[in-house]
Amino acid sequence: MKFCLATLLLPTAATAFMVAPLCNTPTTTTSLQASDLNGWVPNESEFAYGLPGSLDPVGEFDPLNIAESTSLTQMKQYREAETAHGRVAMLAVLGFIVTEAPFKFHPLFNTATRDIGPAIRHLDEVRIVAPQFFEVLALVIGGAEFYRAVTGWDAPGNAEGNILKDDYYPGDIGFDPLGLKPSTWEEFAEISTKELQNGRLAMLGVAGIVAQELVNGKEILVNLGLAPDNFDPTSLPVQFN
Repeated sequence: MKFCLATLLLPTAATAFMVAPLCNTPTTTTSLQASDLNGWVPNESEFAYGLPGSLDPVGEFDPLNIAESTSLTQMKQYREAETAHGRVAMLAVLGFIVTEAPFKFHPLFNTATRDIGPAIRHLDEVRIVAPQFFEVLALVIGGAEFYRAVTGWDAPGNAEGNILKDDYYPGDIGFDPLGLKPSTWEEFAEISTKELQNGRLAMLGVAGIVAQELVNGKEILVNLGLAPDNFDPTSLPVQFN
């Protein structure tokens, strides 16, 4: 329990290396339409080529000096990976909370009145109740990754040695159904920093949640004393010794 709480409360700045503070925003035009990179102009004289993502008081947090020897191509790939993993982690934290006690919200399959326990064991239930779900899930994930690849990835073996396209901003695949994307670089940098910081916290948080549930097999809100401990492990369709 102490491990989980400590992980959830760790400062997000601890993983903020290879990013740049908002106060060092590169000089650009204010219209996002003026650049295919959302107004970002890579500047090798700035930390992480001027990418947003840090907050005071830590600023340019990079204790291993990784950013100093990283190329622009590699820096963009790091940011792409960080953004993608942060988004998945934020969804994971939300999924853990709403599908476990006391909420027990399972929109994809019916559990009737049974308590199926911590979220780390929910796939056991899915294998029994809806085994075809995994085929559908694989198709959905594959389709999403294929779209991301053709949107942002350059052709393998290209002459420039690029991994991501020159005109692709890391993490921006053009998905904005509600039209929330800011219209200026300053606003975009601010909201990008918020997303990155929340994603970093979520990555730490979900790691702590998973570790805690592996330790004692109880839901995270049960561990926190916010939900009753009514789960019977012997009710699961798959048993582990």
